[in-house]
Amino acid sequence: MTPPRRRLAVAAATLTLAVLTTSCGAVGQAVDCATLSQEITKITSELSAAAADPTAIEKASQDASGKLKTLAGKYDGELASAVNDLATIFGSVNYDDPTATTNAMSKIPEMQAKIVSACG
Repeated sequence: MTPPRRRLAVAAATLTLAVLTTSCGAVGQAVDCATLSQEITKITSELSAAAADPTAIEKASQDASGKLKTLAGKYDGELASAVNDLATIFGSVNYDDPTATTNAMSKIPEMQAKIVSACG
């Protein structure tokens, strides 16, 4: 794997771990966070499956962005904002611009922190 693909795979796996290990407070929030965790696990699997093919990574990232935007529409407040921000990151993945992709991936820890905060 080239470095941008490796970074994408690591970022996706790290994001899944952050969402899975997040404890949610209120029952409604817990359901939202559990659903989000399941969906992010699916998205991560799709991204990981595409890791060997740059074109497939770009498509999987665009698909992930669309799915995350749909998920964000189901939530409100901080959780919706964090999921929308994550969708924007995945939407910016561009095979022809590895520098921009790397810069976008560097923002994932910040989005992880927002999701953890919203679910915590």
